[in-house]
Amino acid sequence: MPDLATLSLFFTAAFILSITPGPGILYTLARSLNGGKSEGILSALGLFVGGLVHVVAAAVGVSSLLMTSAVAFTLVKYAGAAYLIYLGLRTLLSQDTLLVNAAAAVPPPKQGSAFYQGVITEVLNPKTALFFLAFIPQFINVENGSVFTQFLVLGLVTDFLNLAVNVFVASFAGPIGQKLRGNYRFRRGQRLASGCTMIGLGAYVAVAEQS
Repeated sequence: MPDLATLSLFFTAAFILSITPGPGILYTLARSLNGGKSEGILSALGLFVGGLVHVVAAAVGVSSLLMTSAVAFTLVKYAGAAYLIYLGLRTLLSQDTLLVNAAAAVPPPKQGSAFYQGVITEVLNPKTALFFLAFIPQFINVENGSVFTQFLVLGLVTDFLNLAVNVFVASFAGPIGQKLRGNYRFRRGQRLASGCTMIGLGAYVAVAEQS
């Protein structure tokens, strides 16, 4: 497994990114505002299971890539670093278009179907797969244990953090929705934290590989 310093950096980055309003948080918020707390939690659980699908698929793919070529794995890390920097810059430069009244765009499902719709929504989201492939390999130590196991553990930690945040959002949807809707400074701070974190990660990888 990665050393303690790397794990601390990973957990800090994953936590900051998990609490930054994104598609998962907005989806859970919309479900909760539309159908109540229980529907929001079911949706959050569905997103979690859908995320696990991406984690396992990415772990298998990265492990297979490493077995084929260590150079290819390094290229994936650099490509992932570049993608994180791109996402960070796009986040910093984006306009404040956060839509918390997204409930109007979410069809009201039967409560039992909220979980399955959450799974499908996440599984069919290619950006989730790209993010896992860009984010997690930066913290994998190829000389210390199975790449598959490391990717799986780090992916599970990331997915559990997302689940915890989404369940929190579902539990307090009303106040959170009002906060996101009415506090521009709060939204800007979240955007700056997320953008700087992703840019910092990408830059860290580039410097670490050169040293």
